[in-house]
Amino acid sequence: MTTQSSTLKRIKKDEILDMEKRFRANFINSISGFKSVGLIGTISKDNTTNLAIFSQVFHLGANPALMGFIVRPDVSPRHTLENIEATQFFTFNHINESFYKQAHQTAARYEREVSEFEATGLTPYFEEGFVAPYVKESHFRVGLKLEEKHELSINNTIFLIASVQEVILNEEIIEKDGYLDLEKAGTITSSCLDSYHTTKRLDRLLYAKP
Repeated sequence: MTTQSSTLKRIKKDEILDMEKRFRANFINSISGFKSVGLIGTISKDNTTNLAIFSQVFHLGANPALMGFIVRPDVSPRHTLENIEATQFFTFNHINESFYKQAHQTAARYEREVSEFEATGLTPYFEEGFVAPYVKESHFRVGLKLEEKHELSINNTIFLIASVQEVILNEEIIEKDGYLDLEKAGTITSSCLDSYHTTKRLDRLLYAKP
């Protein structure tokens, strides 16, 4: 049995609970590591577009093609969730280095009648036959349809499961085996609640076998 290096600090649950609220939020939001971050585009029944940044979006399965994301407790108006429930459709747009500050600004609590596209200077783009708006500035866009909604009792968050309807991307990032070179696409990542990062791939390794 090995012991931890003396340079590492062990922080136990009681100490975490004693942390100041905002400090604890930043601390805990950082421990899961770098996150997938993107803009979710929706539209209301009265045709008001909505755009919100999310870092709780993840791959759920390839067959069928599914993605999931978490919506925080409904303690204030959740225009994104309401629009998805109303129309069933939404978009997930990768963020590029060229507009990450505008993407971050979509987290502000705008009034329902205000479109975050207009407020942040980003451009809504509609594909024929798909109701939800994409972000024109994004180089990688995914169209999704809501399939399931689950309320998680442990912290009152909402888990949405969506099926992939279409993917819009530059063909140059598709490699022979289906791997998508996100670095070439210019996709950025995030950590905590307000830190954004570019990436540098170390390597692609062979399929692991015993």
